[in-house]
Amino acid sequence: MRIAYVDGPRLRRSLVAACDHAQRARKELNRINVFPVPDGDTGTNLALTVQAISDQLRHNGDAEVGAVAVEAARASVLGARGNCGMMLSHFMLGFADRIRGRARIAPADLAVALEGGVAHVQDALETPVEGTMLTVMRDTAAAAESPADSDFEPFLERLLEAARSSLARTPELLPVLKKAGVVDAGAKGFVSLLEGVVALVRGDPSVPVVESDDLGPVAAAAIDFDQEGETYRYCTEALVRGPDLPDSAEVRAHLSPFGDSIIVIRTEAMLKLHIHTDEPGGVFDYLRRHGELSAHKAEDMRAQHAAVERAASGHVRLARRPVTIVTDSAADLPSDVIRAHGIHVVPLLLMTEGKALRDRVDVDAEEFARRMDQGVELPTTSQPPPGAFLEAYERAAEEGESVVVVALGSALSGTHGSAEAAAQMFEGANIHVFDSKAASSLQALLALKAAELAELALPPDEILRELARVRTRSGVLFTVDRFDRLRASGRVGLGRAWVAGALGVKPILGLTDDGRVVPFGKAFGRTRVIRRVLDIVAASVPVGATTIRFALAHVLAPEKMDLVRRGIRERFGNVEVLVSPATPVVATHTGVGAWALAYMVED
Repeated sequence: MRIAYVDGPRLRRSLVAACDHAQRARKELNRINVFPVPDGDTGTNLALTVQAISDQLRHNGDAEVGAVAVEAARASVLGARGNCGMMLSHFMLGFADRIRGRARIAPADLAVALEGGVAHVQDALETPVEGTMLTVMRDTAAAAESPADSDFEPFLERLLEAARSSLARTPELLPVLKKAGVVDAGAKGFVSLLEGVVALVRGDPSVPVVESDDLGPVAAAAIDFDQEGETYRYCTEALVRGPDLPDSAEVRAHLSPFGDSIIVIRTEAMLKLHIHTDEPGGVFDYLRRHGELSAHKAEDMRAQHAAVERAASGHVRLARRPVTIVTDSAADLPSDVIRAHGIHVVPLLLMTEGKALRDRVDVDAEEFARRMDQGVELPTTSQPPPGAFLEAYERAAEEGESVVVVALGSALSGTHGSAEAAAQMFEGANIHVFDSKAASSLQALLALKAAELAELALPPDEILRELARVRTRSGVLFTVDRFDRLRASGRVGLGRAWVAGALGVKPILGLTDDGRVVPFGKAFGRTRVIRRVLDIVAASVPVGATTIRFALAHVLAPEKMDLVRRGIRERFGNVEVLVSPATPVVATHTGVGAWALAYMVED
């Protein structure tokens, strides 16, 4: 059947098919990854970037092709990881700019959009390198110029052929690839995206991933880590939000003394940065001066390369980082943080009308909270079965030699038991389950801490010891605006709830060191409860503590969070404060207007 135009639904289906195919190529891309740093994570970075695109588009219903392209570009920025993810995001931004406002496009319009994508990437790179994703993007766009086709199917077939030919030439353009006997991993990732689109058009979306055994060894590609050429140690990324962010050129100019491989994406009220540096703290401090640092990470590239060397010397096909992190959806982690660190999240379950809905997968936090506010009958909650953890372990073990699980407190749920049961059954990696003795924003801080320690290549035993240490110096408090959900859970009787509500009493509850819920105090009115919570936290923080992190979770209460965050910084300085909507499983037990404050003392 002839395809004369692409509208919003067709582009959406094409991009989802492209992203799904690229995710299946993850292991192969990791195996052949040697440039710009042989860290074995290009496939993981690309997979996480395109997953953000496909996740967003699956909830998109725009009819116009331009609107779908803009939505995909925005999602790509939020999900961008590594050089390949940042370059793909720039490509998507340029692509979207050329067809913004269009209802549908023909092949000639697609050619213009591809050229716009390439131009956006080239403008973003200070020192473009041939033989990389950029080369294949440019050659693909060149093949699209002056299309004679009015039918998309032969046009796309021709583009894929050009992309594959360009990919095959990458070892001739980049000596490090030729030495390792592989093609460029990022470029191959771009080709895999095109393969997914063409497969959809052909009616065969389940195209197998082609491995590069003709271009590389059976084991992970081995290459010397040039410690003199690769001056810097930490692959550092950050996402900043704010109304007055500097432009890309200003950021690059300021940070160029800090490192290299700088890629900056600047859109409206958001800035995404990638840099190789020895001073990630200095980079983060600079960014904090311009906005709210929503997510950041600093990964030890030497540790990553050591993992690649172990895989190559052992003739193992898949190079894996030392440790990956799994948690469950009771941890109120912001989506930006989950994406930035590649944390695997096992969804708890909400049971309604005989159906099991997966928390944060089938049920969106903010939409769920709005339904609560409208008085819709709420579901009951349930722990994940061991099978759900097994699936997460399988994915995590593809990326890490060991897996650390930061589980919902065992005194609060059987989730920890499910995680342990699955760990005993799993054989693909060593699984280490940590009982967080926490939930919500405190569990989130512990999961984030685990991810940061893993990125510094600490072994699992050391990560577990550090988590246990900081848990004893951490706490979480929460309060509710209404008593209906606490009463429904059986924690507060009808009479006490009515009296407290009539008097405007706001209870302050929290978790003990062993993870039990106990009362910490009360206050009259919404403003006083904020001050009282901050007073309790200030009294709980050890004297002389200098490194303190905070996290907030809320149920439809963003304005309160602005006040709480301001109060935290008035008392503790310009500290890091994560803010996230409470996950549906947490929200259903606390109700609209509830919020939690967690703190973690790291020194």
